[in-house]
Amino acid sequence: MPVGPRVGAPPAAQPPVLAAVHAPVERWTHDVLRAATLELVEGETRRRFPPAIHAGVPGRSARHVEDPPVADAGARADVVLALLRTATSLAPRPLLWLTRPGELSPHDDDLRWLGPAAWAARALGLPVGLVVVTRRGWFDPVSDVRREWRRLRPRPGAR
Repeated sequence: MPVGPRVGAPPAAQPPVLAAVHAPVERWTHDVLRAATLELVEGETRRRFPPAIHAGVPGRSARHVEDPPVADAGARADVVLALLRTATSLAPRPLLWLTRPGELSPHDDDLRWLGPAAWAARALGLPVGLVVVTRRGWFDPVSDVRREWRRLRPRPGAR
């Protein structure tokens, strides 16, 4: 008798994609994501630039610039897995974020990286989710927790 799913059985459910940030946002997370936004504002001068996925914390992170775009979800998962493995040696509490141009609303690039990022984090047993960072601020595409600035400036004495 063949072994396989029963006829009429529901398909195997994938675990849900976890939110990276919950309200209220803890101070450390807010500071790290503000720094990631500021790093993008100060470091990227082009109006249009390719998305990049980062793992770690600003100043101590591994990154992959998506130029050309990674077309396969499995390859994106491998990229995130490698970045997270590296990030665990760079920061005791790594975050995962995607930088891209545009507004603080869900975009195709966000959704393309969301599933592979969740898979890679689960594979390593890390409680991280994907946060999207633009020049205007950051947001979690799962929980929709966000922070937006009109003009983000470095804090006095931060340098």
